[in-house]
Amino acid sequence: MIDKAGYRCGVGIILVNDRRQVFFAKRVGIQAWQFPQGGMKEQETPEQTMYRELKEEIGLNPEDVEVIACTRRWLRYRLPSRLVRHHAKPLCIGQKQKWYLLKLKSKNAKINLCMNDDPEFDSWAWVSYWYPLRQVVAFKRRVYILALKEFSKLVLSKAVMRNTNHA
Repeated sequence: MIDKAGYRCGVGIILVNDRRQVFFAKRVGIQAWQFPQGGMKEQETPEQTMYRELKEEIGLNPEDVEVIACTRRWLRYRLPSRLVRHHAKPLCIGQKQKWYLLKLKSKNAKINLCMNDDPEFDSWAWVSYWYPLRQVVAFKRRVYILALKEFSKLVLSKAVMRNTNHA
């Protein structure tokens, strides 16, 4: 789903564990690490997209996580010109995303990167909260900064992380 300005609508997911670490995954076959993310389908809400992507990309169900927050506004990034498919219609110049902060309630063993025939990731790790800013591809960095800053007080607050239910 691409809006009138040329941005593909989607979601980003920041999954955090009890130790305030975030889930970070490596794209299949390349040295590129990122948070789970994905595009919205027609008639899908951002929250529906988030749960679909959570299942498709890392194998988790709604009961495996607790939704802590969602960004107040859409966060946008532009693709570098070399990545824009200039002959595709409609033209997509970047992405606009709602970002979700999720707390893992289930065990790590539930994480499964092979939930579909075309996996997005081939490995993953729990990393410190700010670590992804140094690793993510440059054109996504501003969005990562905005999302992580917006959620930082929630994640780094002991009260929020302690007051969650565990399955």
